[in-house]
Amino acid sequence: MSSAQDEAASIGNAAFVLALREKGLRDTAVLRAMERVPRETFAPEAYREQARRDIALPLPCGATMTAPSAVATMLSWLRVREGQRVMEIGAGSGYVTALLDRLGAGAVLSLERYRTLAEDAAARLAALPEVHVVQADALAPALPDGGFDRILVNGCVDAVPEHWLAALEPGGRLVTGLAVDGFCRVAAIAADGTQEIGPPIRLAALVPGLARIL
Repeated sequence: MSSAQDEAASIGNAAFVLALREKGLRDTAVLRAMERVPRETFAPEAYREQARRDIALPLPCGATMTAPSAVATMLSWLRVREGQRVMEIGAGSGYVTALLDRLGAGAVLSLERYRTLAEDAAARLAALPEVHVVQADALAPALPDGGFDRILVNGCVDAVPEHWLAALEPGGRLVTGLAVDGFCRVAAIAADGTQEIGPPIRLAALVPGLARIL
C-alpha cells in the first residue's frame, strides 16, 4: 500500500470513529480497537465500500454483519479486560472476534452455526493464534468448554440459557441482546444471574441448531 493509500485509510478510519462518537459512543478502548481493525477486511467484496457506514451488511448464508454502533455498544457493555478468556456466540465474518482480540482478550472461542461462515472467519483470523472459530450450536446444552470470563452473544434471545451462565467464571459477565416487552435490548448478566438491562439494539434473533444450509 502506498503512502497516499495509507493516509487515505487513516483519514477514513478516523472519520469512521468520529461518526460513532457523534452517536454517543464514548468507550475509548472500543473505539480505538474499531479504528485499528478495518471492517472492510471482513465485509464481502461487493459491500466493502459500505463498510465504514453505520449499517448492517449482508453475509453469506443469509447472515449479517451487525452495524458498527451496535457492535460498539455491545463491546462497551462487555468490558473485556487484558488476558480474559472470552466465548463469542455468532462469529459471522470474524470482525467482532478480531475486535475482542484487539481489546486484549487472552483467548477467544467463537461459535458459528454455519460451517461456511466458521471456515471463512477462521481463515481471516488465522494469524491470531489465541483465536479459535468452530462450528457449533451455542443453544445446545453442551458447550465446547467452560470457564469463561466473558461471553458475548451476537444476537437476540428470549431468555438466557442456564448453560451459558454455567460456563461463566465467578465474577464473569455475559452480554447479549434480550427480548424485553417486544424490543431487543442490550443485557448484561453476571454469573449469579443478576441482570442489567440497557437500551434497544438491532440484532438478529439467535437461531438454534447447526445450519442445514452450509
